[in-house]
Amino acid sequence: MSIIKVLELMASSNKSWEDAATQAVAEAGRTVKNIKSIYIQDHSAVVRNNKITEYRINAKVSFEVESNLPVKIKK
Repeated sequence: MSIIKVLELMASSNKSWEDAATQAVAEAGRTVKNIKSIYIQDHSAVVRNNKITEYRINAKVSFEVESNLPVKIKK
């Protein structure tokens, strides 16, 4: 049985929401192994002078926890 943990992250980009998601996964991947998925929970943007200047996301990144414990098998 595998254990999946979820991190809730906020990320931003001056390019796009997709780039913000890519940056969130890349940054999380610096310290977390076995990332399996990202769920974009919310989108928002900063607007200045009638132009979007920053794309923001709230996301959940799930990853599998490695276990070094032996697995017990019932006979």
